[in-house]
Amino acid sequence: MISCNNGKAIKEEPAETTQKGNISITVDESFKPVIEQELKVFDSSFPDATIRVQYKPENQCIEDLFKDSARLILTTRDLSTQEKETMKSNGIKIKSLPVAMDAIAVIVHPNSPDSLMTLGQLRTVLQGTFSRPYTIVFDNQQSGTVRYMMDSLIPGQKLSSKSYAVKDNASVIKYVTENENSLGIVGVSHVYDPEDSDINGVGKFRKGIRVVSLMDDSTGKFYEPYQAYIALKKYPLRRSLYFVSRESWQGLGTGFINFLCSEPGQLIFSKARLVPLRVQLRIREAEIKP
Repeated sequence: MISCNNGKAIKEEPAETTQKGNISITVDESFKPVIEQELKVFDSSFPDATIRVQYKPENQCIEDLFKDSARLILTTRDLSTQEKETMKSNGIKIKSLPVAMDAIAVIVHPNSPDSLMTLGQLRTVLQGTFSRPYTIVFDNQQSGTVRYMMDSLIPGQKLSSKSYAVKDNASVIKYVTENENSLGIVGVSHVYDPEDSDINGVGKFRKGIRVVSLMDDSTGKFYEPYQAYIALKKYPLRRSLYFVSRESWQGLGTGFINFLCSEPGQLIFSKARLVPLRVQLRIREAEIKP
């Protein structure tokens, strides 16, 4: 745009770039801990950028994208072919890419005898036919966690009548710590102890819960959802974090996407015990001495 100043033509700076502006995004609630860290570093690096974020269940994230309430969303699935075609028919071009991988953790009360489970046993828990009765607790009935568990383990079937949705992942953890016969399903970043400052180790799980080890059918061994086992695809309940953008220009949404895919952004995912997908993750063998 051109304006006049004392008879001289000057070129105005665009109101929004990849490093400045004001946008709204919506993020799957299960990724709140790590995205809060990403935004904190991004904001400190680009003080002229303002990203307003809302944390919602997966279905509502997708809905916000379609309604243009959010130009960018971060969620556990890409848009389906039909959803992309719908966007395209309305003249909207979608960009999407997985930026990190996490896992779904199964948690029980510390007094529970079920510290090890096969996927077959977990399937019977979800169906309500396991040998011990469990109250199954999810974060939200519209969440990506519920969708993933049903699609992966009991496609086309119903959850146990003793399945409940509370509010969010923190509420699931609270419920499990207070109820012995409960089993919770949460995003893996929520089960790590927030007071654990050892970023170079495998990490410590929260007190008050027991994280269930699940069997890898290909090896017959049981694995907890540690970062290395997720990266090596030994822990079975894995999923990816996608960005999905409807931004058609090089705006602030693109700037945040570039940051998430950059080395600093990927390092934040790694420190949060997720597996970065846009840079190589180095896995080193360690010997544990008594």
